[in-house]
Amino acid sequence: MAPAGGWGRWTVATCKPDATRRGLVGPILEWIGAEVRLVERRSVVVTERHIFTHYADMIALDDRFPFDVRAELRRNWVGQTVTVALFHGQAEGTPEHVRGLLGHYDPARAAPDSIRGHFGADSIAQARAEGRFIDNLIHTSDDAEGSEREFNVWFGPAFAHLLTPQHEELSRD
Repeated sequence: MAPAGGWGRWTVATCKPDATRRGLVGPILEWIGAEVRLVERRSVVVTERHIFTHYADMIALDDRFPFDVRAELRRNWVGQTVTVALFHGQAEGTPEHVRGLLGHYDPARAAPDSIRGHFGADSIAQARAEGRFIDNLIHTSDDAEGSEREFNVWFGPAFAHLLTPQHEELSRD
């Protein structure tokens, strides 16, 4: 399942459990929506399959973390409600553009005019001291390949109709 023009104009945003707990999903999605068109958003109760597939790259690097990655993913994500959103931009490079809106992964180091810098309340230093992942509100696709992978994790075949040319046309209006 691939959109007609490829994945370079699409991105998936995942508002993490900390964004949900803090009531920041709306403001975060509005921030991104000012730059690219929101096509669909949905709430998802996270399963192990979701989060282990989404963060397979981090699980593969488990030995680099001072804690058990799978256990931490289970603790922080499984059973939690997150909001995932599909966005479409007018140009190639949409995933990279949206990723740039987030700011540094450590909210304490993110620019104030970025999502994490504006809304963030955690730091990598605090997370390391507590032996956990950082709470940094949101993840978006890194690139076209990431958009495809994350669409399949959070949306899947039941939402393939969103990838049609008619939805792309709406972004040009």
